[in-house]
Amino acid sequence: MTRPDFSTDAGVAAYRAELRAVARKPRLIGFALVVLGAIAVYASPQAGGAAQAVQWIGYAALAGGWALMLAAIFIRTRHHRRRMREEG
Repeated sequence: MTRPDFSTDAGVAAYRAELRAVARKPRLIGFALVVLGAIAVYASPQAGGAAQAVQWIGYAALAGGWALMLAAIFIRTRHHRRRMREEG
């Protein structure tokens, strides 16, 4: 891998687009899980007899979603560091 070209605006834009594409799927899945988990936790009092199960599912979705988002941040940071060091 070569270092990105930051001397032009097009080079900066291309590198930003590249970084946005790194670990995109885990980031989007994590975001969806966080949103769905928050909705489940918020709606759990209205779930009647299944309120506790809905709440636990919501908390599990929140935890899994945040774990995926943090993993995506780690992967993207590692990719950026490798590019800056020109590693393959």
